[in-house]
Amino acid sequence: MKTLDFYPTTEIDELAWPEENYDLTIDSPALLFFTDFQNNKPLVVESTSSVLNVKELMQKEHVRLKFVIDENKHFIGVVSSDDIIERKIVQKVSEGLERAEIIVAELMTAKKNLKALDWQDISTATISDVIRALKNNGERHCLVLDRENHKIRGIFSASDISRRLRLNIDIQEKTSFSKVFTATL
Repeated sequence: MKTLDFYPTTEIDELAWPEENYDLTIDSPALLFFTDFQNNKPLVVESTSSVLNVKELMQKEHVRLKFVIDENKHFIGVVSSDDIIERKIVQKVSEGLERAEIIVAELMTAKKNLKALDWQDISTATISDVIRALKNNGERHCLVLDRENHKIRGIFSASDISRRLRLNIDIQEKTSFSKVFTATL
């Protein structure tokens, strides 16, 4: 067993800070803004988790999106803060479910309804290309596929890009017939 000693901090003036790249521009390589799951663990939630618990967890973590996995840890979709808003929870209650019994699988966006960029394409793109794609598709997040290895490789987040560039990125969600139709039900 090793004995650890404590030392006084009176002579210490500085905090260690991560090195930040302030030279980032909209012409910077997209990969500088990419959350790569080979380096960062994806934020996941099980499909059978309580929506109320996940909503509270996401608020505490200041996270707007989590990946949904099944009992075999396979990717089956995503759940965003927009998916678990109070109106949608109340709608499920009106269908006869108890609030506490509503699970993520009932409100998530299934992977069959998701679109993603390709790893090979973004490896040569600039962040302005990604911003344009996000705006054109009305998306705040964008998954990135590694089609060769059949995996979700990572994600882009408009809020992360905005924060790092110190730039307001206004994403207007596109209205689709299916979104209008499900909102009126």
